[in-house]
Amino acid sequence: MTDAIEELERKRAESNAKADEARAKRDRLNAEARATAETRARVLDELHDKSAEAQEHRRLRDTFNAQVREEKRLREEWNRRLQELGDRVQELKRNRQPKPGAVPVWRLRKELKELEFRHMTTALTGDQEKRLIEEMKRLEAAIRDQEDQLRQDPEVEQTLRELTEARNEAETHHAAVGKLAEDAQREHEAMVALYESVDALRRQADEVQAHLLEVKGQADEAHRAHIAAIEEVRDFEKMLYAARGGRGPPAWGEVEPPKEEDFLARLKKGEKVSTEDLLELQKSGRA
Repeated sequence: MTDAIEELERKRAESNAKADEARAKRDRLNAEARATAETRARVLDELHDKSAEAQEHRRLRDTFNAQVREEKRLREEWNRRLQELGDRVQELKRNRQPKPGAVPVWRLRKELKELEFRHMTTALTGDQEKRLIEEMKRLEAAIRDQEDQLRQDPEVEQTLRELTEARNEAETHHAAVGKLAEDAQREHEAMVALYESVDALRRQADEVQAHLLEVKGQADEAHRAHIAAIEEVRDFEKMLYAARGGRGPPAWGEVEPPKEEDFLARLKKGEKVSTEDLLELQKSGRA
């Protein structure tokens, strides 16, 4: 029976080693799983932060775009008003006759343009250029004089003031359209960049999750191997206890008891043997 006990002790030691190895592997995998879960949590936190930031940029972009539409509407409204007032001013100027003997403003402007063209395109002597410039100054003064006379008319003056106001308003809204459009574009670009980061983080989170599931599966498998090895150790300890004279389960009854050679052969092959086998071996007188 000494050989059987030694074989049982050897098998128990092997199972103990397997249990220790499986436990160490399980603990290592569980530690890796915890680290992976922490990485996943960090990635998800960053993903949620960037997603919220992207949503804020989207909200600002949409707000700026709404303001752009409103400023465009106001700009068009003031441009129409500007056109109407410009037409009204021209009509008033045509209907307001200059003082007796004065040349109409439209003719003065035509003459001034012709002289300006001649000054830019014709080679002139010094005296000719001097006389040309003096004539241009005279025409400009005559135009200003008639403009001043027109402004003395309350209706013309009021229309001109409204024209200036309409021009300023149209320019103000035009500038606002440009600025707000730039602001909207800036927010849009920031949003797109963040959504690209979010997509990359989501892919990373999926990869980390897949790795986490794989490691957890391996840890569970190692844990099952550890439990199985522990059960083997306990079984061998029960058999050792019985082999050394301890009490064990009931006898086999009518079943033929095992032989020691068969018993040892089964142990060496790694086959499962029970405490009942060992007790019957003892009872058979081979112990």
